[in-house]
Amino acid sequence: MNKLQSSNSPVFRSERQRAIYTVIFEADTFWGKAFDLALIGFILLSLVVVVLDSVEAIYLRHHSTLYRLEWLCTLLFTAEYFTRLYCAPKPLAYARSFFGVIDLLSILPSYVALVFPELHSLIDIRVLRLLRVFRVLKLTQYLHEYRQLRGALQASSRKILVFLTTVLMLIFIIGSLMYVIEGPEHGFTSIPVAVYWAITTMTTVGFGDITPQTDLGRAVASFMMLLGWGVLAVPTGIVTAEMVHRPDPKPTTRTCPSCMHEGLGAKDHYCRHCGTALPDYQSDH
Repeated sequence: MNKLQSSNSPVFRSERQRAIYTVIFEADTFWGKAFDLALIGFILLSLVVVVLDSVEAIYLRHHSTLYRLEWLCTLLFTAEYFTRLYCAPKPLAYARSFFGVIDLLSILPSYVALVFPELHSLIDIRVLRLLRVFRVLKLTQYLHEYRQLRGALQASSRKILVFLTTVLMLIFIIGSLMYVIEGPEHGFTSIPVAVYWAITTMTTVGFGDITPQTDLGRAVASFMMLLGWGVLAVPTGIVTAEMVHRPDPKPTTRTCPSCMHEGLGAKDHYCRHCGTALPDYQSDH
């Protein structure tokens, strides 16, 4: 299937568009891997700039250097964003996708500050700078391990939900019991406060702002602490078991040109999400 168009498949306007699409949206070729590795490098560089920019001593001494590096990353990410729009058969589908929104949020703050310079007076535009941290989410689309973990979490979500519901019931019951045992004179002024204590105790955080004073209350607290160790281990076991038993097919970065869902199989002929016929899969393997 070497045609630019097949039945029910998106239309690539030219071989150049399709070649660029393969490099940018899929990383199973030499140039695709090189592009993604370079992009990961610039994402990490931009995050380092954001972190250093928040340290006042470094900002005062190296403001101009950080400013140039920030704009270098912004311009590169801008070029990447518009290139993705160009090579995607359905640009709007990419723009509305999760990573399309993340890509836009990663470049938007710098341009907003240029159009509205008065925003610099608003707490040193920390809100705009914070949006640049969204660039870290761009890393997730290049890691097969992330997709594997996400699949395991989705598969075990109902078990975890049932488990968390049980834990919440225990916390509410024990918190209410502690409200009766300790009472307002020992800091347990209401059931919500007692439930807050139960949460911090079961999670083994133990801020110490509220502590039981009676022997019975301490016994209940000891039970909650021991219970907390087991509670923390259960979700980990559920997800781990799901990852062990899930089939781990050969990972690919294949992306549907129509709905922009990624991680399709190397032998798939149609997108499992929207049913669109897929172009030939290209890989160095």
